[in-house]
Amino acid sequence: MTFFQSMMVMGILMIGGGFLALAEIALAGARKVKLKILAESGDERAQKVLDVQAQSADFFAASQIGLNAAAILGGIVAEPAFRSFFADFLYQFFVGAWIEKAAFGLSFLVVTMAFILFADFMPKRLAMIAPEKIALAVINPTLIYVKICTPLAWVINAISNLLFRLFKVNTIREDNVTFDDIAAVMEAGAQAGVLLKQERHFIENVFELEERTVPSSMTTRENIVFFTPNEPEDSIRQKLATYPFSKFLVCNETIDQTIGYVDAKDLLVRILNNQKLNQLNETTIRSVLTIPDTLTLSELLDRFRASKETLAVVINEYAWVVGVISLNDIMSTVMGDWVTPMDEVQQIIKRDNHSWLIEGSTPIEDMKHALDLDELPDEENYETVAGFMMYKLRKVPRPADFVEFDHFKFEVVDVDHYKIDQLLVTRLSVINENLIIPNKTD
Repeated sequence: MTFFQSMMVMGILMIGGGFLALAEIALAGARKVKLKILAESGDERAQKVLDVQAQSADFFAASQIGLNAAAILGGIVAEPAFRSFFADFLYQFFVGAWIEKAAFGLSFLVVTMAFILFADFMPKRLAMIAPEKIALAVINPTLIYVKICTPLAWVINAISNLLFRLFKVNTIREDNVTFDDIAAVMEAGAQAGVLLKQERHFIENVFELEERTVPSSMTTRENIVFFTPNEPEDSIRQKLATYPFSKFLVCNETIDQTIGYVDAKDLLVRILNNQKLNQLNETTIRSVLTIPDTLTLSELLDRFRASKETLAVVINEYAWVVGVISLNDIMSTVMGDWVTPMDEVQQIIKRDNHSWLIEGSTPIEDMKHALDLDELPDEENYETVAGFMMYKLRKVPRPADFVEFDHFKFEVVDVDHYKIDQLLVTRLSVINENLIIPNKTD
């Protein structure tokens, strides 16, 4: 075989090996979500790729047969040709028995590098750039090749399965998608500019509904405004004018004796129709959903969907009312400022890039987002920023009490009847930079 013929055969073998390497990486790296979308839109090739991914053993066996056969045959054919070429070249300058060994080494190096570069490395890099597109392009010829290699691939799979069982190796692939997987995709999308920061924040909040409990988003007991069945009309009018709530609880004597709730819209209609507001009765009082404070926001959404209600009273283990929560409160948790009224008092005020004023009733999840904190210590023991401070201080807080955590200083600014109203949060690095060390004097 002439040198030219050897190069032709080597080139054909490299093309075949490169195609198999390209197909191997493309079929393995093609994302199932995109393939399913393409398959549902009618692309038969996408469904074929999904089928190969589901039963990949035959394909990978056939692929390895072709890759190794191409490399071995390429070495057998091309190595003698290159060895003769290098030997003739070296004999022009040197004479000695070592020339044959040197020619063999050079030929082995050239053939190996050529197959690594053109039949392995470059095709795999190309496949990693657009795996789904390339997988669709190569799937039909790949399936034909797999059918040709089926008998030998079956033997290889049988031997490998026997060895796996012998060593008790689980070969079943788990395709469960976790939140960490989705978070990684969101992070990549945000870095690429495909996903906006606000959109990423929405998605993270939706997943947090499974972890956040009802107290993190409810209106607390001390902020609840309620009517009694015999509430004077002047008092009802005054509360409607003072508090911008769309729903008010109706309780017998105390807030723990809840009867139901009234919609402010219904009361306003009666006012416009010059009807009296006293004597609230069953025509105006609606039934209210009662839930325990241990429910997650996701579970509460299911309760709202099942009961067709949009307001719930939250009680603790002693059957005391600890707060109320509405469907709009859950939406505010997800959407943040997009659904929060602009005139509503902000719970987190950013003073500058290194300090924040935070209300004590702020849910810890909101504070973590504002400060870019991954976690707080023992989060299961509290729901609000005030709860975090009391848990860390281990006492009833007073103004100027502070806690240091993760390069932040949390300082109590205002306390009202043992309740933390406001905190000042400052980065410790900024505090340290602003420290003035006095000069020592004799």
